[in-house]
Amino acid sequence: MASNPPASSGSLFRVLGVAFGLAIIIGNTIGGGILRTPGTVAGNLPTPTLFLGVWLLGGLYALLGAVSVAELGAAIPRAGGQYTFASRAIGRYAGFVVGWSDWLSTCGSATAAGIVIGEYLPTFVPALEGQTTPIAVAVILLFTFIQWCGVVWGGRTQELTSLVKALAFIALIVACFALAAPAGSVAAVEAPPAPAGFAVAAAIVIALQGVLYTYDGWTGVIYFSEEVQDPGKDVPRSMIGGVLLVIAIYVLLNAALLYVLPIGAIAASKLPAGLAAETIFGASGDAVIRVLAILSMLSAINAFMMMASRTLFGMSRDRLFHPVASRVNRGGTPSVALWIGAAVAIAFLFVGAFDQVVAVLAFFFVVSYTVSFTSVFILRRREPDLPRPYRAWGFPFTTGLVLAGSVVFLVGAVFGDPENSKWALGALAASYPVYWVTQRAGGTAD
Repeated sequence: MASNPPASSGSLFRVLGVAFGLAIIIGNTIGGGILRTPGTVAGNLPTPTLFLGVWLLGGLYALLGAVSVAELGAAIPRAGGQYTFASRAIGRYAGFVVGWSDWLSTCGSATAAGIVIGEYLPTFVPALEGQTTPIAVAVILLFTFIQWCGVVWGGRTQELTSLVKALAFIALIVACFALAAPAGSVAAVEAPPAPAGFAVAAAIVIALQGVLYTYDGWTGVIYFSEEVQDPGKDVPRSMIGGVLLVIAIYVLLNAALLYVLPIGAIAASKLPAGLAAETIFGASGDAVIRVLAILSMLSAINAFMMMASRTLFGMSRDRLFHPVASRVNRGGTPSVALWIGAAVAIAFLFVGAFDQVVAVLAFFFVVSYTVSFTSVFILRRREPDLPRPYRAWGFPFTTGLVLAGSVVFLVGAVFGDPENSKWALGALAASYPVYWVTQRAGGTAD
């Protein structure tokens, strides 16, 4: 990342590099999910081969998705993430749905990460007991202020916090293999019966849902395509390299869990990483996992706040929100969009149905992927002469494969969580009248 941004103000600066791209993907992807999800996966696939295999399969999906979406990020270097592609390929209404759902869910993710820090920090500072909400507010405001100081400050913070997070996970993996006895020395826990026949395929699909949620976040760098020094090269390198790093950490961590714990113990635990840490470090294991979770949330909050500000900035510039949010300060930060995102993230702390709101918005993350993969096909046909510094490897087969997988996953999400899916579909139906009114008010209705 360049250390000397342009002196001008009012527009985004091209000062970010591959190091930031890798950091934003690690910060946006690796979170609390990898500490919990292995238990759910092991419960559905209670054999080591299937257990590790589904993590590799989920990683392959993320990698092929990155290979495809990187083409869009390199060819259309505009801030806003997947909103940008949906709007260009399918239309402003599709962009409206993708952009607003993405922005709200990203703000909500920052809220959730702040809550985790607020719940875990009192373990080390007892005087903070019962102060979950004030702690969450303070952390969100801290990272908002850092980013308000400029994109270089935000970028450096992302690189530092993501590096610390990655090193912490690597340290846990090394500790599992170096300090723990093999799983046979741990008290055996009877594993659930392994599925057989057609039930294996059903179990893989169910387990894969949790795995894909855990891998979600690999698109992080495309929110900053307009700020990357050489998007034609840096976006693909960041996306593919970032996904490979995440796959390596996830697979090695799950292999480490298998080394320390019997598969039955993993399946029976709501926090397998915590159980492994207790096996290795004894009574200090809980503190180890809490530190790991806090470190994970710090880099995640910085990533969420940076991404949310770029999404709202892009929509504001395209008149899907008030133009004031497209203002950029002297440090190259969309400052108005940044503070609006912080206000929404803090407001979520006081929403009684926050968990349900996040669950409903999570439905749209697969919709966004589906739209992005579809956009690759549409733009290849409609704009064949669009300069593409990077082209998706294996197109149309690789993109078609992840598109089909996204559709299957979307159908599975609808049937697997009918209550929240019903609310999500209702929100989708209600979004068009809202879109129509906002566009009429702005004089840009289709």
